[in-house]
Amino acid sequence: MASYRIVGNTGEWELVCGLEIHAQVISKSKLFSAAATEFGAEPNSQVSPVDAGMPGMLPVINKFCVEQAVKTGLGLRAEINRTSVFERKNYFYPDLPQGYQISQYLHPLVGEGTVYLDMPDGAVVPIGIERLHMEQDAGKSMHDQEPGKTYVDLNRSGVCLMEIVSKPDIRSPEQAGAYIRKLRSILRYLGTCDGNMEEGSLRCDINVSVRRTGEGFGTRCEVKNVNSVRFVMHAIEAEANRQVEILEDGGKIVQQTRLYDPKKGETRSMRTKEEAHDYRYFPDPDLLPLVVENDWVERIKANMPELPDEKKQRFMESYGLGPYDSGVLVADQETANFYEQVAKGRDPKLAANWLTGEFFGALNRTGVDLSGTPVDAAKLGELIDLISDGTISGRIAKEVFEEMWETGKSAVAIVEEKGLKQISDTGELEAIIDKIIAENPGQVAQVKEGNQKVMGWFVGQTMKATGGKANPKMVNELLRKKLTD
Repeated sequence: MASYRIVGNTGEWELVCGLEIHAQVISKSKLFSAAATEFGAEPNSQVSPVDAGMPGMLPVINKFCVEQAVKTGLGLRAEINRTSVFERKNYFYPDLPQGYQISQYLHPLVGEGTVYLDMPDGAVVPIGIERLHMEQDAGKSMHDQEPGKTYVDLNRSGVCLMEIVSKPDIRSPEQAGAYIRKLRSILRYLGTCDGNMEEGSLRCDINVSVRRTGEGFGTRCEVKNVNSVRFVMHAIEAEANRQVEILEDGGKIVQQTRLYDPKKGETRSMRTKEEAHDYRYFPDPDLLPLVVENDWVERIKANMPELPDEKKQRFMESYGLGPYDSGVLVADQETANFYEQVAKGRDPKLAANWLTGEFFGALNRTGVDLSGTPVDAAKLGELIDLISDGTISGRIAKEVFEEMWETGKSAVAIVEEKGLKQISDTGELEAIIDKIIAENPGQVAQVKEGNQKVMGWFVGQTMKATGGKANPKMVNELLRKKLTD
């Protein structure tokens, strides 16, 4: 992939970016309490005394949340630290009732790992994972309920988060977008986070700096809480351009936390960036160090599902698909399963072409997902069977598919109702072709003189005469025999 460069008045600059992904763990209860985690519940209806920061309340760790984090670490090809420590991160927000967040700092549960990005140009880009640590979420400040007042909903307070911190290996907005999509895909395959950015279960903080090629890292700024892949990419570009303008004007970058305004397409200062010492981290006195046993980790590893990279490799080897099509099909687990149902016992490349072409096009056009599609895997497979056995042509199949999408009818029923079966009777086709040849002696002469473009004209006339139902392969063979022999 070509390097991303910001071209300023004084030359080129290189982008350096790292992402901090906050992924909400799929679990029925919170990290340190038995309160429920269901999204969309009545405000403050899922809050235990622990979540509300009541005096004397003691946190009790949720083993399932730890298992989900370990599973995620394994999915990121990362080191699982057998001993980790929960610490208190002290800061004061209205929606943080304890006045601190229980997190991990010096000793996280998961260490270094790697995520591999499949870029559109075929390049595979490794992005290093620095760490994954567990922490409890804060509540939610609600500013839109009443003018002049802020309400606080603590339903989210205490929900388990995995903070996944990348190394500063990202070099373009496109890589950042690919990284989030790949990470989200892994989390969904594992069943550890639903990846829903709209509901806030996947949130992204962006660290951006710029430098001259070959120089050391510049001063970074953090853009907080960006809630879509598209906005992440736009925020990175906007912040990088802002820093280049400052540096080229002779200024210095001040390390700070910023927010992205998608309406204006720019970042704005939120506060001067805190350092670790500002949070006064210290081990939580109510929680012992977390020790995970080797046998337990190995049991989790033994029950891991097939992940996107492994599935992609299998699709390439078993189905003969190229890297791009395989990557598209495995990006979503439901899509990969759908494809395997369609491809079973059929031409796998033809199945892939139909799924990534007409089928995906219809999904995008109508705004439905796989669970609501009027053409399920069995119906799409039936359509492909009709193409493969010569009952209908590829062109007619597209018309049949549109009808299937509109009506929910099967391909066989539509073909029968509309008389769309392909004409593969040699005698019938020969009679039509002979008539066209007899009526167009000038074009026949051109073909015999070597003008092969006119051969295509004869194919078109034959298809027109048969209403597009002639078998294209047979038409070409018969015309070649009659006009060139």
